[in-house]
Amino acid sequence: MDFILEAAVRAVKTLFATDISAESLSLQQTRKEFEGDITIVVFPLTKFSQKPPEQTGTVLGEFLVNEVEAIESFNVIKGFLNLSLKNSYWINVFYQTINQPDFGSFPSNGKKVMVEYSSPNTNKPLHLGHVRNNLLGYSVAEILKANGYEVIKANLVNDRGIHICKSMIAWEKFGNGETPESSGLKGDHLVGKYYVIFDKEYKKQIEALKNQGETEEQAKKNAPLIKEAQEMLQKWEQGDEHVIALWKKMNCWVYAGFEETYKKLGVDFDQYYYESNTYLSGKDIVEEGLEKGVFFKKADGSVWIDLTAEGLDEKLVLRADGTSVYITQDLGTAQLKYNQYHADKAINVVGNEQDYHFKVLFLILKKLGRSWAEGLYHLSYGMVDLPSGKMKSREGTVVDADDLIAEMEATAKGQTDILGKATDFPEEEKQNLYHIIGMGALKYFLLKVEPKKRLLFDPNESVDFQGHTGPFIQYTYARIRSVLNKGGFKSDTVFMPVKTVSAVEKDLIIQLEQFPAFLTEAAINYSPAVIANYVYELAKLYNKFYHEESILKAEEEMVKGFRLQLSYVAANSIKKAMQMLGIEVPERM
Repeated sequence: MDFILEAAVRAVKTLFATDISAESLSLQQTRKEFEGDITIVVFPLTKFSQKPPEQTGTVLGEFLVNEVEAIESFNVIKGFLNLSLKNSYWINVFYQTINQPDFGSFPSNGKKVMVEYSSPNTNKPLHLGHVRNNLLGYSVAEILKANGYEVIKANLVNDRGIHICKSMIAWEKFGNGETPESSGLKGDHLVGKYYVIFDKEYKKQIEALKNQGETEEQAKKNAPLIKEAQEMLQKWEQGDEHVIALWKKMNCWVYAGFEETYKKLGVDFDQYYYESNTYLSGKDIVEEGLEKGVFFKKADGSVWIDLTAEGLDEKLVLRADGTSVYITQDLGTAQLKYNQYHADKAINVVGNEQDYHFKVLFLILKKLGRSWAEGLYHLSYGMVDLPSGKMKSREGTVVDADDLIAEMEATAKGQTDILGKATDFPEEEKQNLYHIIGMGALKYFLLKVEPKKRLLFDPNESVDFQGHTGPFIQYTYARIRSVLNKGGFKSDTVFMPVKTVSAVEKDLIIQLEQFPAFLTEAAINYSPAVIANYVYELAKLYNKFYHEESILKAEEEMVKGFRLQLSYVAANSIKKAMQMLGIEVPERM
């Protein structure tokens, strides 16, 4: 709408003898309850006009109607000038902009961004929290790609540390050589089983020591199992052959399990990083920080940074025994990623319980003189709850990602069969449809909410073909494909342009025309919710158009051709938007 902004700037200069910039004007879509297409907020202009908002809006509206061919009429509601554009303008927008092959995508902007997501621990399978993380990271990466960025999707695997050693010790002590093959369990599930066993046995030992007179805190430190795990971690860092061999074997089981889950989720990665490789680099950075006086060493040999001047606190960066902590590894990882890709921006998709950690990490890197630290961003997101309550992996009450996917497919099957949407499908196509709908329901439900918000996930609510859901949008796409097939539509067919459009057709054109703007907004805010809610409104509007206007039985061939073209563009935009959310759309259902 640059032409309206330019005309408004001219109007202010002519009417009020004042030069203003286009950026100082606020342009927005007219609210549905008012007549008009575009609204100019008039309040800031009253200081130039020396008139009340209604009078300012009126004289501005009169000027614009006279000066701009595309503007048909205007009305003023308090301090808002609502402009109605001519049908001919929207018809031209459709043919010249929307009905073009490259609509809804941007050329390369020459910038590089890394999106790091998933970040699993190799002591347990992926769970519902990981699902939101993976879907959010993948979608943000796809949205940035569509905006012209070169995107690297990265996965930092937490494959070392005391929690990994807990699973290893438990398997050694209680596993009797059990393997994924002998147990029939996925490798990540098998290792997760021993993480739970460790916790149960550890609690038994704590209770036994408390019964012998130790305090809770003493018992936690003195329990034999935790001491063995700590000793194993030290041996691992010293390169003990037996410990390293066991670590590699169990990690391989986990990685095979992860890959299965990633495939089901439909997410992928361009680059993997492993904390077992990055923590040493972090130790080098700690040495550098000591030399520069950024860090200091306490009497026990532990290394810290004092951030109290910045309103934070003192932060441990290396333990007294020389073993690294999370911040050590993350310093090394950040440096490694920059050295490899020199990305303009690096986004870390991590839950909001780590907000403080990333604030400290980014601040330390800036204090160390890393200019690229300005491009680091923590995409913080809220936790996911189920009606049954919060999850705790060490207690074995976690909602496993594989189980959740299976449940979503079963729920999709139940809803699809009840509604008879796949009765004539071959069995293989049915099963594929259940997966597409189930995953579409899961992904859309998790992505339609702003990332920062905590959400309650209800599987049954998510698979509703009439609600604010993925399946509703998927069904709309399949409906459009059906219309196009019945109409024998081919994308290269040339139709005579129409001279006029109905109110609902105009509304649909306006919604489609806004797609690039919403795409840009989603990229700026790293928010798939922007795209999710846009495409829902588009699907709703298409269904209104479908019910109000005859497409295949239109009286004129020209009108039929236009409506088929409009349907085709709507289908393409829905498909593009859903792909950015990582959601497949079925060609029929």
